[in-house]
Amino acid sequence: MKTITRADVAETIYEEVGLSRKDSSDILDTMLEEIVSELCKGNEVKLSSFGTFTLRSKRARAGRNPKTGVAAEITPRRVISFKASQTLRKTINA
Repeated sequence: MKTITRADVAETIYEEVGLSRKDSSDILDTMLEEIVSELCKGNEVKLSSFGTFTLRSKRARAGRNPKTGVAAEITPRRVISFKASQTLRKTINA
């Protein structure tokens, strides 16, 4: 299984659209920055035919280090969730 990198995506944009490599990389960076910015504001990001990124808040809870068994408190935090669209799920399962 291959891992796709940011450079791979920028290269695909370069090949498919025909822009320069720098412009392709800039487009990708701008798109990712916009997604991060909206998530930081607490907004959902919906990409049609792909899926939805959302933020969830997790409350503080007690945890345990599995190696040592020492109890520790896990602080409250926000986590990113991704839910694939029906179109993406159908494509993957076809």
